[in-house]
Amino acid sequence: MAHPRVYRDDDPYLSDLRRSALALPETCEVEAWGRPTFRAGKKIFAVFTGLNDERYSLVFKPDQAERPALTDDARFYVPAYWGPSGWLALDFTAAPVDWAEVAELLEASYRQVALKRMLAKLV
Repeated sequence: MAHPRVYRDDDPYLSDLRRSALALPETCEVEAWGRPTFRAGKKIFAVFTGLNDERYSLVFKPDQAERPALTDDARFYVPAYWGPSGWLALDFTAAPVDWAEVAELLEASYRQVALKRMLAKLV
């Protein structure tokens, strides 16, 4: 059974998130669990949660060295389902979005799942 869609293509933040995530080598967007997921090959490196999830957020897997600093920042939280596996989420509504920071978070998450040939294409 397919999950109902819990976002709209015109949701705030989604077009900018798509632009940043899909700029990474060999990435694609796949709807899963009713949400946009961003993948390097078949592996997920980011998920967008829409308002049906209570807030607009980016779910990502942080670099372990950066995790403590991120968890000290009120904009970040441990998301349901993904959190026990080490993922965090950035609440886009908590403060003005710094898209350069989002790009860094996406790249760090991407680097954890991308193949070596994909990583070689990063500038």
